Amino acid sequence: MACRWVLSAALLLCFGVAQATEQVVVCFNYGCLSETTVVFSDERLAEAGERLKQATSPIEERAILAQVIGQLYRWAGEQSPIHADRPGDFLDDDVPGKMDCIDHAETTTRLLKMLERRGMLRFHVVDEVHRRVRWLVAQHFSAVIREKDAAAPKGGARFVVDSWFGEHGDPAVVLPLEDWLDGEGPNVS
Repeated sequence: MACRWVLSAALLLCFGVAQATEQVVVCFNYGCLSETTVVFSDERLAEAGERLKQATSPIEERAILAQVIGQLYRWAGEQSPIHADRPGDFLDDDVPGKMDCIDHAETTTRLLKMLERRGMLRFHVVDEVHRRVRWLVAQHFSAVIREKDAAAPKGGARFVVDSWFGEHGDPAVVLPLEDWLDGEGPNVS
């Protein structure tokens, strides 16, 4: 065991310190038909973490988190075709990398879970993907976070973190879950 540690240390000294990374699978081409793994360096994640550390309340964390999710999408778009995604479902012109709300909900949830695993979310926990149904045929999915609340056994208020509404890399739309379930959010028809 000691020999392996010495060998690893010697290799790091000879070839430089290896940069740690985090891998996340992103979905695209509607309904998570396609997936690819993107890699975030510790340096980039430290940048995101420093931004999130500035939050002194759940409200501030949600505002910063909207920006951070947009940045993570921009970095993921450097390594995958999702950079071609446009708002909603009808502006994509059938390009590879297009993302519907299912792709966004799954990918955003995975990004949020990565931030949560790394201890970057101080005021929220990641909830399951939620679905809203309107007019019996229209449905929409989104990632969801929940405020940490010691007084409430199942946690506090829930909020969608919805990256589907904007251009690729725009800040995510963060709304109270109940408002989103009632149809709130930008119009991107």
